[in-house]
Amino acid sequence: MTRKSRPGLGQGTLRRILPYAMKYRRLITLLLLATVTEAVVMASSPLLLKVIIDEGIVPGRQDTVLWLSGALVAAVLLQAGATYLDAWTSGRIGEGVVFDLRHRIFTHVQKQPLAFFTRTQTGALVSRLNGDVIGARDALTSLLSQTVSTLLTLALVLAAMFYLSWQISVVALLAIPVFLLPARLVIGKVRRLTRERMGLDAEMSSLMNERFNVSGAMLAKLYGRPDDESRLFSGKAGRARDVSVTAALYGQLPWIILTLLAAFTTAAVYGLGGRLAIDGTLQLGTLVAMGTLLVRLYEPIDRLSMLQTTAMATVVSFERVFEVLDLDPLVDEEPDARDLPARAAGDAPEVVFEGVSFRYPTASEVSLPSLETTDRPEQPTEPTPTVLNNLTFHAPAGRLTALVGPSGAGKTTITHLVPRLYDPTHGTIRIDGHDIRTL
Repeated sequence: MTRKSRPGLGQGTLRRILPYAMKYRRLITLLLLATVTEAVVMASSPLLLKVIIDEGIVPGRQDTVLWLSGALVAAVLLQAGATYLDAWTSGRIGEGVVFDLRHRIFTHVQKQPLAFFTRTQTGALVSRLNGDVIGARDALTSLLSQTVSTLLTLALVLAAMFYLSWQISVVALLAIPVFLLPARLVIGKVRRLTRERMGLDAEMSSLMNERFNVSGAMLAKLYGRPDDESRLFSGKAGRARDVSVTAALYGQLPWIILTLLAAFTTAAVYGLGGRLAIDGTLQLGTLVAMGTLLVRLYEPIDRLSMLQTTAMATVVSFERVFEVLDLDPLVDEEPDARDLPARAAGDAPEVVFEGVSFRYPTASEVSLPSLETTDRPEQPTEPTPTVLNNLTFHAPAGRLTALVGPSGAGKTTITHLVPRLYDPTHGTIRIDGHDIRTL
């Protein structure tokens, strides 16, 4: 009665995400098309501004100004349509992924043995089914479209800037490495904080599920523990607050650095570009277009840094989801399992135990540390003692058979083995002559 070893999380997580994406490949194609359209419009509209100023306003050509302004309006309308298509496809893909993951997790958890549910926090499982699945959804919707949009916009904006003025473009690019270094330093920290916050949220959810029902409330009142329970919850909530504040601060650090660099670079670009415009080396429309492109250069860089932290959070969500899906049920149905032949109404079946031995599984065999309560004492990993040892008996059909013995003799265990809530460690159990493993 051993479990398959779980594959390592992290390296193979992205590869395991792909099947969920491929199911919606047509919608993803539409999403990418909308994303590309948005990026092209964003990079090309400053070039239209340049032409309007240099070819229309400065020479005083009113018809050129009107025609190009109409083209600019058309580009904006096209971008609005692409944004709507982006939102629609993202919603369809995201909610589809949520449905697929929730259905798969619920079905998989239903197959787990009874020992799994005796050890697992209900709130922790609910957190995996809700919060972590929502986080995983973002990886295939906003994260996918934003990554493509950011990289494409960055490439197109840089191409447009070098086309207009390579000198100003070089000045703008010199500041980028200064920004990327601190952004990379905070990614690992944000990932650790995100995992800890998710764990704390699951613990609080579990605590509320256990205390906010009749039995939990009764126990707290009977034993005079409401104040202790409040302190326990406050401690977890306080830690979650502190972790969230720290994560928010680390998450804002790249944006603060980017804002400062963008301000300094904008001043330098307008200073250099203004001098070139005064000398006649640079046209006025080109300077305006470069200023607009500069803003649009740092926007995708900012998003790219934030996407790195967002990607880490979504990978953590998928890891937590896959952690549950990788739990192989100890009791599973055979591929060729068949139904037990029907008997007459009220007619009891024959039950036979043949050399049955059984021990209850250890925690490592049926559960996950992250799904168990944190105040549970550490469980031994060594095999548990044998509860039943080479037990053989025959309960004839149509007759009442009593199980008699002291507490702990194994009476309840026998009643759990017959309906196959557990499988015996050794031996065979038969109902009407059929091995229950084949039913």
